[in-house]
Amino acid sequence: MKLAITVIVLLLLAFGATTGFTQLPTGVLRIRVRVKSTDAAPLRGFARKRFYLIPGTLEQNRALVDAIERQQLISRDCYYRELGASQALMAWLRAGECESVYCREVDQEFVTGPKPVPEFAAAYAASQKEFAGDDTARKWITTNLDPKIRDGFYKYRQTAIATLLKQTTGSVLSVMTDRNGTAYFTELGPGPYVLSSVIPTELDQSVVNWNCEVQVKPGDLATEKPYLLSNRKDRLVKCVAVEKPLPPCPEPVK
Repeated sequence: MKLAITVIVLLLLAFGATTGFTQLPTGVLRIRVRVKSTDAAPLRGFARKRFYLIPGTLEQNRALVDAIERQQLISRDCYYRELGASQALMAWLRAGECESVYCREVDQEFVTGPKPVPEFAAAYAASQKEFAGDDTARKWITTNLDPKIRDGFYKYRQTAIATLLKQTTGSVLSVMTDRNGTAYFTELGPGPYVLSSVIPTELDQSVVNWNCEVQVKPGDLATEKPYLLSNRKDRLVKCVAVEKPLPPCPEPVK
């Protein structure tokens, strides 16, 4: 019996070797995004920002890149101002570079502090009636926020991304940077890719967008390829963002 099992295992190994069953080496692209809001400001990691890796060269993806560069999206402040959101809520979102209230925990100071966020205070009062305990009410505060206030801006941007990426034919990968502005694309085959933020990302009073061609060469396989992005030119920066002033809010419809 043992002999028969041994023979079967050897046959399976031989079959894998002759049919290419073995795992081919792949590459890893490590991106690090470092930005500064002004020339005098220090460089910092761009945290919690999503980037996409699209198969093909810039020229092969020219229609998509042109559409990315033409798009006009309203800013976070404009979106929330149109909803009639409070200045305190917009400041809370701005401080964390947030696209929704899910990006960080709502601390007690923003609920019952000396200068609470009105939307959070109202939702907290409603949550106290539903949940036992003040701490539980605070942690579940988002359940009593208007959906447009809660994550409407995030969904608005996700819809724009999905619409743009419908123009691609290959499999698009995406990653989000960590708190230091670092992220990894893994299991990459050799060839050209377009590294893109797809939609403009807000940076204080500007919006920045990255669209750069990356070559994963056969020599990069089974290794980690570093790639530095920034909104400032430097000899080590491989991909420089296109930076534009933050667009003004549209005039209200009368």
